Amino acid sequence: MAFSNSEHSSSKILIAIILSFVVASSPSVYPLSPSMATLRPMIMMMVLIFWLLFQPRHVGIFTAFTIGIIADLLMDTHLGQQAFAAVVMVLALRVCSLQIKQLNTLSAWFLAAVGLIVFQLTLWVLQLMTQGLFVAQSGLSLLMSILSWPLILLILRGFTH
Repeated sequence: MAFSNSEHSSSKILIAIILSFVVASSPSVYPLSPSMATLRPMIMMMVLIFWLLFQPRHVGIFTAFTIGIIADLLMDTHLGQQAFAAVVMVLALRVCSLQIKQLNTLSAWFLAAVGLIVFQLTLWVLQLMTQGLFVAQSGLSLLMSILSWPLILLILRGFTH
């Protein structure tokens, strides 16, 4: 069966997207000491943001919801909290990206920071409302995620061309 060039490249991108999420899930569940776990970046959400910015045709709200559910299951959080936060993050990114004409490294970093902040704020509000719990140490994970965004960008950028 012959594939057209666009079908072939589209299937390559879909495989890269799936593999990147599989690889990103590993560090999310790797056991760390409690002090080190607070510094763990939100790698799955960072990968999700990358694909939302650079492949919006293939990754959208449904993917964000699915990745959020998977993150809830992997990290043993209340089912649906990370999924809801991921969907809110997608909506915030879509609104913010309307204002950006050219997606370069700096604007992608800005959008990633906005997305990560919206994601974490949504999680905090949900956890406060449903569990009466506020984990301030998650702010360190947020900071590490924002600072390490260029690394994700560098690693995954090769798969978008």
